[in-house]
Amino acid sequence: MKTLDGGRVQLDEEEVQRLVAEQFPQWRDLPVAPVAVPGWDNQTFRLGDSMSVRLPSGARYAAQVRKEQHWLPRLAPRLPLPIPTPIALGAPAHGFPWEWSVYGWLPGEPAARHRIANLELFATDVAQFLRALQGIDAAEGPGPGPHNFFRGGPLAVYDDETRRAIQLLGPRIDGPAALRVWERALSTPHASAPVWVHGDVAANNLLVQDGRLSAVLDFGSSAVGDPACDLVLHWTFLQGGARDRFREIVAAADDVWARARGWALWKALITLVGGGAAPAAEHPPQEVVETVLSIPAMKE
Repeated sequence: MKTLDGGRVQLDEEEVQRLVAEQFPQWRDLPVAPVAVPGWDNQTFRLGDSMSVRLPSGARYAAQVRKEQHWLPRLAPRLPLPIPTPIALGAPAHGFPWEWSVYGWLPGEPAARHRIANLELFATDVAQFLRALQGIDAAEGPGPGPHNFFRGGPLAVYDDETRRAIQLLGPRIDGPAALRVWERALSTPHASAPVWVHGDVAANNLLVQDGRLSAVLDFGSSAVGDPACDLVLHWTFLQGGARDRFREIVAAADDVWARARGWALWKALITLVGGGAAPAAEHPPQEVVETVLSIPAMKE
């Protein structure tokens, strides 16, 4: 097991095979193979033809395991598309210190423009999925917090980080415009009833099969709260008429869109400052910043 920057850990196939064989001997002979996009918060491996193994990559992600195990079976019957199905819960062993999960395998490939037959239809499918998710009873769901990095919570949590990023980027971005967008987002606190949010509606978590959205992955950042964080795809992936269609079906109020724009700006800024790259299927962070600053998605 390797230790990476930031305290994250990385396992190889043999280590995962040993965990599976010891705790679930019925699957000991199944091959274990890494997936094309293993993830950041978690590492994912394919187990045989019909399952996957998902292991947190750090202590800060470990609480997501029990949350997904508990809530995904309850959310799934109410959603129009497949989501991961927990099959088994693994225990810490062989130096790996956290619980982990075995899920059913969901076919498809991460969303990318060249895999999508019709981007407006794709935007429709995503928006309808989010509307269905928001319609599920949220009364007992987990609120935003450290377990999901406050997705669905107030943007003010990231105020200092965002302002520092704007300052550090200097002439690389339009700083005054970024501050206006950010302060507009902060000025519109969420005042409606909390709803279920996915928390990370990014291209790598949206599977495509035969040109259509086929499944939604990774509910580690899910919670009940402000739906604004789930609308960032408007700037990070969609374009043209697909943006219009997404906005129309989501039917969010202007204050929600203002905060959504803030979420998109925050993530792009910190990625840009950190020197990281957005997933290959999405715009690079510099382009996302420029898109956020030029496309308001509502009347201002």
